[in-house]
Amino acid sequence: MLATTVSSKILRAIALKEGFNFEETLPGFKWIGSRVKDLVDSGKEVLFAFEESIGFMCGTSVLDKDGVSAAVVVAEMAAWLDTKGQTLAHQLTEIYKTYGYHISKTSYFLCYDPPTIQRIFERLRNFDMPDSYPTSCGTYAILHVRDVTTGYDSSQLKKKSVLPVSKNSQMITFTFQNGCVATLRTSGTEPKIKYYAEMCAPPGQRWGENAFPVHRA
Repeated sequence: MLATTVSSKILRAIALKEGFNFEETLPGFKWIGSRVKDLVDSGKEVLFAFEESIGFMCGTSVLDKDGVSAAVVVAEMAAWLDTKGQTLAHQLTEIYKTYGYHISKTSYFLCYDPPTIQRIFERLRNFDMPDSYPTSCGTYAILHVRDVTTGYDSSQLKKKSVLPVSKNSQMITFTFQNGCVATLRTSGTEPKIKYYAEMCAPPGQRWGENAFPVHRA
């Protein structure tokens, strides 16, 4: 199963518990579709892929987001749950209980001046000194930084991102010590700086206990 790197990490949490392979790609279904084709060509079976902006791929008949097949799968699941006296809402609650409550915050800032956007990201790359990134955001310590624009990833042994370098766009991901993951990126079609933040509570812990740090950060 696959998801874009700015999408919810809940599929990764399910993969870790259930034992199937999970991969992340750059944002955009073109990256998912291309990677799925490579996996299928190498003999792998891909069951599902999704992206944050409400795009789902169920199976490999269509190597793109397909709302028709996704609607059919959801309807089938709803019918099956109904035979057990359950609803989709009940199933979602069970997923959270089993794999952890995931809290996401996604939005954007408008900026109509490209040089200003460039300066913002260059400031993040040269924070306290040249070639240095922030080590904290407010009271929250930053554990790792991944900069897909330059190919840097502090979490990797050789400090190189496993995702393809994308020099034509800006994207920096911060992983915090408390488990929160936040990404800043530019839009390829709109004058926006987008941000995506998510935190996962351990299975059995209520989501509200972690919601405040995500919104505050």
